[in-house]
Amino acid sequence: MISGALRQGSLNTKLVREAGRLWDGDTDLADINMPLYNGDDEAADGVPEKAQMLASQITAAGAVVISTPEYNQSIPGGLKNALDWVSRVDGNPWADKPVAIMSAAAGRAGGARAQYALRLALNPFQPRLLTGPEVMIASAAAEFDADGRLDNDQYRATLTALMTKLASTARA
Repeated sequence: MISGALRQGSLNTKLVREAGRLWDGDTDLADINMPLYNGDDEAADGVPEKAQMLASQITAAGAVVISTPEYNQSIPGGLKNALDWVSRVDGNPWADKPVAIMSAAAGRAGGARAQYALRLALNPFQPRLLTGPEVMIASAAAEFDADGRLDNDQYRATLTALMTKLASTARA
């Protein structure tokens, strides 16, 4: 599970945790808070341990779920940075990996543009990106209860359908 948000209390972290509750098996929430990619730093020090750990988690996972906020009509820099660092490890941990994406955003589109940008960012790695059902939680602050649980039957049903499809794809 990857939340594209770095802040505590993130709605996308809540959403990815909801997805994890629906997953039949173990889950692990990845840490994408790592140094900004710089080729000079990589040449001097190699790939950071956190990036290597993320690549190992992706490799070991039966499937990956990414929940991204929308920042200025795209994905947040921290998420893109993590993808860039993982691209620097040996091999391609994303190759043919089933991946479901989702978003929670303040706007009425629920992070749709961020999801499109994330698909573009993931394409070079050739994962098996699920095309839907699309989980885009609009006005997301109002959609979670005090315990951080998704409090909307329609969104919960769509999330359940996406996770069911991801499980089926992972088994195939």
